[in-house]
Amino acid sequence: MSDARQIEADIYKRLSKVIDPELGRSVTDLGMIAAIEAAPASSDTGTYDVTVHVELTVPGCPLSETITNQINGAVSSYPGAQLLPHIEVGSMSRDKLADLVADLKAERKQNPFSKPGVKTRIFAIASGKGGVGKSSVTANLAATFAALGFDTAAIDADIYGFSLPRLFGVHTQPTNLNGMLMPVTAWGVKLISIGMFAGADRAILWRGPRLQRSLEQFLSDVWWGEPDVLLLDLAPGTGDMAISVAQALPNAELVVVTTPQPSASDIAVRSGLVALQVPMKVRGVVENMSYYEHKGEKLEIFGAGGGQRVSEQLTQALGYDVPLMAQLPLEPEVRETGEAGRPAVLDADGVLRTDGIGQTFRGLAERLLAV
Repeated sequence: MSDARQIEADIYKRLSKVIDPELGRSVTDLGMIAAIEAAPASSDTGTYDVTVHVELTVPGCPLSETITNQINGAVSSYPGAQLLPHIEVGSMSRDKLADLVADLKAERKQNPFSKPGVKTRIFAIASGKGGVGKSSVTANLAATFAALGFDTAAIDADIYGFSLPRLFGVHTQPTNLNGMLMPVTAWGVKLISIGMFAGADRAILWRGPRLQRSLEQFLSDVWWGEPDVLLLDLAPGTGDMAISVAQALPNAELVVVTTPQPSASDIAVRSGLVALQVPMKVRGVVENMSYYEHKGEKLEIFGAGGGQRVSEQLTQALGYDVPLMAQLPLEPEVRETGEAGRPAVLDADGVLRTDGIGQTFRGLAERLLAV
């Protein structure tokens, strides 16, 4: 084999370690490398021009720069010779893309999280009523898992009051690959929400079968890969969506969010008692807006003890320990930063904060994964 042919073979092997960020597969496995051509550079003996022809899944792929940078790195760092990379980017033909999507769908065929042996930990974040900060808890917890290095996904299952796109600063739609959707990635978290689609600002009047079908589509028609953690932001209460989650994801664990006052905690208990009707374990309770710290004093603006009451009542009713896992302070920064499109547990560079809120959510994430 000539030196040029050996280089082409070696580069192809090196590109097998370049992973498409959306599909979680190597660019070689996905058929994205159409050709590799190596030729001696006329200006310098021992130097080769290497042209890599790349076919992206869709024209204008938002992550094309990430992929081409990785390919450039794989070529230019070749140890056997000095290589000058040239990346030519195109897109797959309609037939080739259709075959790829068909292969990917054939591997999955159904909800990938209900298969035996799935290793994804699934946490459904629930509340008895709206306004207790359930979506904020979901967003910050998801961002914490991602910042800790876990492959993290989140589904905004609150069809009526979707909040995750705003909390993550998402203003784009998922990429559609011949009917298979790529989740939008923001702050390290793969996201899907009805709020990402055109017309979602209009009133959503789904009930029963249509509502359940929306969750099935989010699970089955979106390419999630194999995340370590999946979070679902449920609609408040104990309605159709909670039952649908239990049916579609029997291995999901429920986390109940409440605020301290009885008017919230009494209703929060009901959201946990859904576990008596369906095979879903209640993992624990999170009390939000527990106190406001002012000049070193903790002011209990919304009263006290709600989280502990929910914990004790669910423990007694369900027959196993449902602990109070975290008490989160009332911090205006959480709202302000979240509404600006960044989960408050992260700094501007996307790194998990090491102060109070960052440490609190880190502790909650680690406790959830401990069992």
